[in-house]
Amino acid sequence: MLENQIESLIKLEFITKLMLFGVFAVHSPESCPLNNQKSRRIFLEIQGKLKANVKKFNITKIIGFYMSVLEHEWIIILDAKSAHDIEQLCITVGISSISTVKIVPMNDFSVTLKRLQSQK
Repeated sequence: MLENQIESLIKLEFITKLMLFGVFAVHSPESCPLNNQKSRRIFLEIQGKLKANVKKFNITKIIGFYMSVLEHEWIIILDAKSAHDIEQLCITVGISSISTVKIVPMNDFSVTLKRLQSQK
């Protein structure tokens, strides 16, 4: 029982140190990599460029990279030091050349839950 509590506290401590950001990148059907050769080339290069530039732009970790093909939207969850660094990353890797990008600070649900519970 005590081990589980300690493990939960360690996990929570780790999560609270994350600086999570959501990157929401939306493109038009005309600029979709499925329909546009230039966008397709950029899309195919993004993964390699992200890996090559994460340290340069203080990205601690790419938590996830998801997309909704029909909505023409990419969602990237990053642990990073600042939104300004993420902005520069999006420019460098080409995301902003085919998409409108919104960078949003995010919190883990468990962190917010603990914060609210402690305010009772």
